[in-house]
This record gives sequence, C-alpha cells and structure tokens, in this order.
Amino acid sequence: MNKNSSNVMALVPKTSNKRETVCIFGTGDFGRALGHKLIQSGYPVVFGSRSPWPSSLIPKDAEVLSHAEAAQKAAIIIIAIQRQHYDFLASLEETLRGKVLVDISNNLKINQYPESNAKYLAQMVPSARVVKAFNTVSAWALQSGTLDASRQVFVCGDDTEAKQMVMDIIRALGLTPLDQGSLSAAREIENYPLQLFPMWKLPIFLSLGLTAFFFFYCLVRDIIYPYVYENKDYSFFLAISIPNRICPIMALVLLALVYLPGVLAAIIQLYRGTKYSRFPDWLDKWMLCRKQLGLVALAFASLHVIYTLVIPIRYYVRWRIEDRIISQ
Repeated sequence: MNKNSSNVMALVPKTSNKRETVCIFGTGDFGRALGHKLIQSGYPVVFGSRSPWPSSLIPKDAEVLSHAEAAQKAAIIIIAIQRQHYDFLASLEETLRGKVLVDISNNLKINQYPESNAKYLAQMVPSARVVKAFNTVSAWALQSGTLDASRQVFVCGDDTEAKQMVMDIIRALGLTPLDQGSLSAAREIENYPLQLFPMWKLPIFLSLGLTAFFFFYCLVRDIIYPYVYENKDYSFFLAISIPNRICPIMALVLLALVYLPGVLAAIIQLYRGTKYSRFPDWLDKWMLCRKQLGLVALAFASLHVIYTLVIPIRYYVRWRIEDRIISQ
C-alpha cells in the first residue's frame, strides 16, 4: 500500500499558485493603480517611497517601505516616477544589481531628450536589466479593468529573460504584450502616446483629397458646365445632390482600399514563395491602417443614408408649400 501510494504521489506535480513579489517605486496615480491591479491578479506588492508611511491612498494589501528595503524584496521593480527623479537610483546600484527594472515613463513632447528614458535608466544603473513597458497604458484603463481601452502593451529590452518575466506579468493582468525588440525601440515606444491619431493620418488625408477631387469634378460637371453652355443655374445641387453623389463613391473607393492590400500581399507572398518575408514598408503601413479606412468608409455610407432620407423629405416640404400657395 505504501509503495503504491508513493508512486501515485510521485505522479502529482508540485505546483504553487503563489506569485513573486513585485516592487513599485512611486506612489502616484499610475503606481497605485498598477499596484491595485497586481494585487487583484495575485501578486504581492511592495511600494518603495521617499516617505515610507502608510496612506489611505495605497492599496491596503500592499507594504510601503523605503526604496532600498523595497528593492531587496523583489526581483522585478517597476519605476513609476518621472525621468527627472531618477537620480537616487544611482545610489542603489548594488541593491539593484541583476534585478529587472521596468521603465514606464513618458515625455512631454516627442524626442524631448537625446536618448530614450529607458536608455538613460540603463546607463544610470548598468548592472540592472532594463525593460520598457506599460507607458501606453493609463491609470484610468487599469482602474476600469481595461474594458474601454486598448489592451496592447509594447515591451522592449536587451535581456530576453527579463522581457519574458515582464510579459508574464502583463498577461496576468489581462493585457496583451507586444515584443518590439531591443531597448533601442524604447524611443519609438515613448513617442506613441504623444502622436495625435498615429494610424489615422493617412486615411484622413486620403479621404479629404479624394473628397475634394470628386467634389470639384461634380461641381464642374453638374453646375459650371450647364451654366456656361446652357445658361442654367443648378447651384442648389450643392446642398444635397452633390454630397449625396460623393458619399457612396467615397464609401466604395475606401472599401476597395481596405481589401486591395490583402490581395497585393497574397500576390507578393506567392511571388516570393514564402509567407515569412517582410512586406515592403508602404504595404505594411497600408495594411496597418485598413481598419481606419473601413471606419471612414462606414462614415461616408452613413452620410449617404442620411442624405437619401433628406431628399424625399425635401420634396414633401416643397409639395406642401406649393399646395398651400395654390390653395390660397
């Protein structure tokens, strides 16, 4: 009996659901929101602060210690402070040796410093393993459960093991990590939150250009040409008729531009004989903004529906006015 029971016990893996402790330097809005989310995901959290005293704002299950004491309790330290306050980290270099430092900072403008904040942190604490992450996630998104925000988290770093550790935490939080490569990509990642409509620029400018082209074409064809050669005034077409003609054309053209890059990509893959070769940059950018092109096409189709409903209403109003005049 004992022998059999020991064999059965040997087949059962020894697993533990306990997660490793995560340290957060900084008790600001984002640090507190991230700490609360980590605690909900089962991570023990310790805060490192210049004022290591309990506060009602700090999650009740978290511990607040000095920076040095907090760093000793965790292998992963999230730096939730701004770049201008990194100076104290140099004095903790021995404590931070071999630990994973996660830089989450952003700047006030694009390319504000010669190097990225993550590179600056790596130069200040060369014995640590620096990973860039969480800078595209807001405190509000963490507090609301990321239900109404993007779940993508860009990650980059020179140490593969350190990146994997951070990506495991991101997955545990219910987010989606996107590996952007080495730490040299941190500069581009830090610029993402400062870019206004990063993937909307091409669709918007393309839509405006095509709309202007079709508008002037219809203007010349339906208004200017009859006025010059037939002495007829059709300027009232500008209000409804011409926009209602442009909207469906734009919707169809943009919808074609949504599916065309997929066809071109398939042709390129067949020509190269592999699907693992990178697409040209112009095609890559085109494919990345297909969703935006589709949404703009949907907007033009919706306008077409509205204008189509307005036309019979306009005729009805005109008929009522004429009928009233005749009756009088």
